[in-house]
Amino acid sequence: MKINHLTAAEENFMKLFWKMESFYLKDVMEQHPEPKPHQNTVSTYLKILVEKGYLSTVKEGRIFKYTVLVPLEEYKKFLLKELSHQFFSDSGKEILELLLTEKLISQEDMKGHFDLKIEIKPSKIEEPKFEFAEEILSPRKDKKTKGKEKDKEKDKKKKKKKD
Repeated sequence: MKINHLTAAEENFMKLFWKMESFYLKDVMEQHPEPKPHQNTVSTYLKILVEKGYLSTVKEGRIFKYTVLVPLEEYKKFLLKELSHQFFSDSGKEILELLLTEKLISQEDMKGHFDLKIEIKPSKIEEPKFEFAEEILSPRKDKKTKGKEKDKEKDKKKKKKKD
């Protein structure tokens, strides 16, 4: 089965249709979140998705019952293959490296799903330096500053004794 590309609006409708699997136009109108599209808009998208092979129709009296033909999992595979071909030179390795680098998948996820011994070296990440915070939390007093502070304390004590 050949899968065709969907526009963003068509994908949004299909997300709802995948949940319902089989439905009537009135079901779509009831289930669609706010703001609800006009009924004619929904009808147009249903017609387009039937033409693209994502939905089938069966006439029941005066109304049509729609059924999803392309399962969500098949569409996901299609999109991933397209992405791989268009942006990763059909390299699953490049996709996996990106997923790991962007922390969209962890080494633990990998170990849990694959019976492979994968050892992934973490990339070197420099620890952020918080110089100002360190100065505030643990200030370093140089000798000159310490001497001035001691002199100020002596002056305060002398003033108290005089009073």
